[in-house]
Amino acid sequence: MRVEKPRFVKNRASRTYASIATFMAALVIWMAAAPVSADTIERIRESNNFRLGYFGDARPFSYRTQSGTVDGYAAVLCGKVAAELKKELSLPNLQVTWTAVPVSFDSRLREVAQGKVDLLCSPVVETLGRRETVAFTIPIFPGGVRAVVRSDASPELRQALGDTPNQRPVWRGSPATKVLTKTSFTVVGGTTTERQLAERLQALQIDAKTTVVPDYRTGLQQLLDRKTDVFFGDRAVVLGSLGRTPPESIAILDRLLTHEPYALAVARNDDDFRLLVDRALSRFYKSSEFVELYRKWFGEFDDNTSRFFVWATPSQ
Repeated sequence: MRVEKPRFVKNRASRTYASIATFMAALVIWMAAAPVSADTIERIRESNNFRLGYFGDARPFSYRTQSGTVDGYAAVLCGKVAAELKKELSLPNLQVTWTAVPVSFDSRLREVAQGKVDLLCSPVVETLGRRETVAFTIPIFPGGVRAVVRSDASPELRQALGDTPNQRPVWRGSPATKVLTKTSFTVVGGTTTERQLAERLQALQIDAKTTVVPDYRTGLQQLLDRKTDVFFGDRAVVLGSLGRTPPESIAILDRLLTHEPYALAVARNDDDFRLLVDRALSRFYKSSEFVELYRKWFGEFDDNTSRFFVWATPSQ
């Protein structure tokens, strides 16, 4: 007598195979997105290739010249790290590859986290959230955000943004908040400045228009085209992003709204490589060549700047 098998067995098996297929597909996606295991020095030794990531239009930190080479303050620092690697690993013929990374900050960090570049040479402000994705070197620049306005901006707007030695604090309902309520702001998306501006406007209950742009050049162009009244950014990057625009067309206000040291990004969980980079930077900071490099891109190397690098540099 033939025994008929229950029909649900086949259906259950089909569902099981489908579940396994779904799980495997999800696993593949997760593995592609997850940070790779970090052993940068060993990979560099085996491949004889040191991969540097940079943002191609981020003067004065990194940019591609007309001849095709990569230049800028941070690019030179990364070159010093590469020279240190050659000596440390006894690789005199080490190849150095420069890779342009995406514009957005999150995309840049993913390039490092996924092992596509070994060292990101476009500086990033270190935050706890970003440390979930990458690790950071010792600081390379004392960054900070200022307000940028057109040269014909009203005295009231300048004063409201703190462009006076004895500026009064901005509080809800003050004359300054009334001026700012009628003001439109622009900020680069994905930066700490975007979040800080939103929090500040909310705290002061200022209902002002805020536009998010992809980069400094776009923000400055909107300012010059009178599509916005104020652009927030780092003074050094603002000056480097002007291109052929006359500097006298804008005014970078004196008040430093934030203090945000810039650093280079490396893969997480790779203390040996990060130590090597920090050691190379520390040694270079103590040289007269570093002072000249800083002056070339940012001007005076004053006492405040000197103190910053003294504090940023660990003892040997």
